[in-house]
Amino acid sequence: MRIHWPRRVFAQVLTAQLTLTTGVMVLATSLFLAPLSSELDDQAMRRAQSIAQTTAADPDLPRDITTTPPDRHGPVQTAAERIRRATGALYVVVMDTRGVRWSHTNPAEIGRHVSTDPSRTLAGREVRQIDTGTLGRSARAKVPLRDPRGRIVGAVSVGIAYDSVHSRLIGTLPDVLRYAAAALAVGVLAAVALARRLRRRTHGVAFTDISALLDEREAMLHGIREGVVAFDRHGRIRLVNDEAGRLLGLDAAAAGRPLEEVLPPGRTTEVLAGRVAGTDLLAVCSGRVLVANRVPTRDGGAVVTLRDRTELELLGRELDGTQGLLDALRAQDHEHANQLHTVRGLLELGRYDKAVEFVTEVASAHRASAEQIAERVHDPLLSALLVGKAAIAAERGVSLRISDATLLPHAVVDPRDLVTVLGNLIDNALDATAEHPRQHPFVEVELRAEHRTVVLRVSDTGPGVPPALREQIFAEGWSTKPPRPPATGRPTTAPVTFHRGRGIGLALVRRLAERYGGMARVTARAGGGAVFTVVLPEALQEPRPATSPTTASTTSPTTLPTTSIGESR
Repeated sequence: MRIHWPRRVFAQVLTAQLTLTTGVMVLATSLFLAPLSSELDDQAMRRAQSIAQTTAADPDLPRDITTTPPDRHGPVQTAAERIRRATGALYVVVMDTRGVRWSHTNPAEIGRHVSTDPSRTLAGREVRQIDTGTLGRSARAKVPLRDPRGRIVGAVSVGIAYDSVHSRLIGTLPDVLRYAAAALAVGVLAAVALARRLRRRTHGVAFTDISALLDEREAMLHGIREGVVAFDRHGRIRLVNDEAGRLLGLDAAAAGRPLEEVLPPGRTTEVLAGRVAGTDLLAVCSGRVLVANRVPTRDGGAVVTLRDRTELELLGRELDGTQGLLDALRAQDHEHANQLHTVRGLLELGRYDKAVEFVTEVASAHRASAEQIAERVHDPLLSALLVGKAAIAAERGVSLRISDATLLPHAVVDPRDLVTVLGNLIDNALDATAEHPRQHPFVEVELRAEHRTVVLRVSDTGPGVPPALREQIFAEGWSTKPPRPPATGRPTTAPVTFHRGRGIGLALVRRLAERYGGMARVTARAGGGAVFTVVLPEALQEPRPATSPTTASTTSPTTLPTTSIGESR
């Protein structure tokens, strides 16, 4: 029959442990019994030696062996038999210097020569050995017999039956085997417990599947487009896949290190460490908007998945802007319809001169607004943004003003970054001003250059930002706006807190400013409201010689009227 080696990990471990435990116990028992047998032999020979020495110490024995003949009824035989019976020895033999027995267990052997060589003993040395004589195999000892003057007059030989030694060895086997069986049982129980635990941990996976699973795991983790960061129970990073390394700026050296050592303090670190509860948590890292979800593992660690929502967030803001533009176009459609009705009425009344004057006035106002922005802000993306935001502001009943100090004549290194910063600041200012209306609400924009540094300042007439919240509003997820309504359309009310899907704009503004080596802050506006200031060093290209604007106004700030998007362009 062919013996099949088990495939499951726990079964192979159990089989190996049982085999190893059994082999160790057999080896240990054998190693214990082998010295035990030698020890029992040595004890038997020492006992025989002690009996022989005690017999030889009898002062009457040297005299009797020299003054009486060997006889089965003689004093030597009588003394030797008494000692043999008292000690339980196999025999006690007393011999003279010729090797003739003067005592023996078998009286017929008295007067005969001993069966083993006594020369070493008669020479004055004590002998211990396991040997075979006339009474069989025994553990024996021989000591010289001396008279009172110290002369050797014979020898005493004592034997212990070897069968008794063997019986003692056999008698110890049950105890030894019981202990070995108990130890083996403990080992088997421990092996079974370990195998069961291993089966739960490995879910019954076979050894041949482990390599494939590891390959699939590596391919999956490094192939998916979501970031995955695994932590152990102590908060150390266990695994970072390629996408997570790209999103967080980590490399392979981050494995095995605490999170606080590889990431700076901030909301991203708080979310990854699990100190912020919730699902689909927003965080901003290196200018990227991330959605994080943390799932704990059974061993006390956790796995965090990260999705890059930067493009989606930008698209969402573009859609919001597009929706605002559509609302503005819809409102301007009504305004143009009213203006066309006015022109039609003037024509029907024959007031041709008045109609021409009205059309000229409207067109000049629109053209003047767009030209003022283009003269002060030379970048087409920024100027188009301001024109579009002016239309949205007018639709919401808010005036968008351009400060007299606004002047941006140089080319911008990355106009999209400035569009992101300026668009977010204007949107927040419009929301704050529109939701807290007061008389003549407005938002004022200042955009100026200081050598290669861009300074953006957006102020509004809204409620302002309390001093205690002026740093928190730049944190990812922090928003003073209520959460977006659920799918049912019912509005929700919630205190100022972290909202899902909110609180990204100002966080992006600060991160962009920090990327340029600048800063973003908020202060109070005189008369009520807030002033957001963003400084972006090295945001402009090297200045070129150019003439100053010819129509820079030095009067009050320019108020942009409601304009037609088509005409503004």
